[in-house]
Amino acid sequence: MLTAVQTGMRLSELVGLDRSAVTIGTGAHIRCFGKGRKERTTPTTRMLNVTLKAWLDEPPVGNGNALFPTVHGGRMSPDAVQYLLAKYVLTASKGCSSLRSKRISPHVPRHSAAMELLDAGVDSTVISLWLGHESMRSTQPYLHANLAIKEAALAKIDPFNGQSPGRFRAGDELLAFLDKL
Repeated sequence: MLTAVQTGMRLSELVGLDRSAVTIGTGAHIRCFGKGRKERTTPTTRMLNVTLKAWLDEPPVGNGNALFPTVHGGRMSPDAVQYLLAKYVLTASKGCSSLRSKRISPHVPRHSAAMELLDAGVDSTVISLWLGHESMRSTQPYLHANLAIKEAALAKIDPFNGQSPGRFRAGDELLAFLDKL
């Protein structure tokens, strides 16, 4: 789950990862294949590096290729990830009651990663590349969802040019003009 939240990878990208896709150390990153088999490299955080290193230090299961294997060594299915996520959400909801009423799908960690980048002030073009979006239009829903960005934009404009808003009072010229109509 940490990999999903910190990389923003799609479910299909996560279950398709091989152990060889992870680079630890200088320039740490994960290589994945996104939609259309397009390769994408995602940098990893220090915390994720430590976790992945410990994970990779464990003896591989089965043929040893899958980064996140099943108990038999095969690749996890999307349903298996959904099952694990539901199990962890149930456990977490015991300490956080608001989770009980929420539907947490495998796409939520991807959305969370995007929103975290957006909240940190990362440009939407970079977020689009990070998520492997074909077009910037795919990133637009994240921008619309972020109220803080809208508030920051509003704070940059001053519709009253420094004057406090008040009630409109027509000047003598305007009143004289209107009287002539």
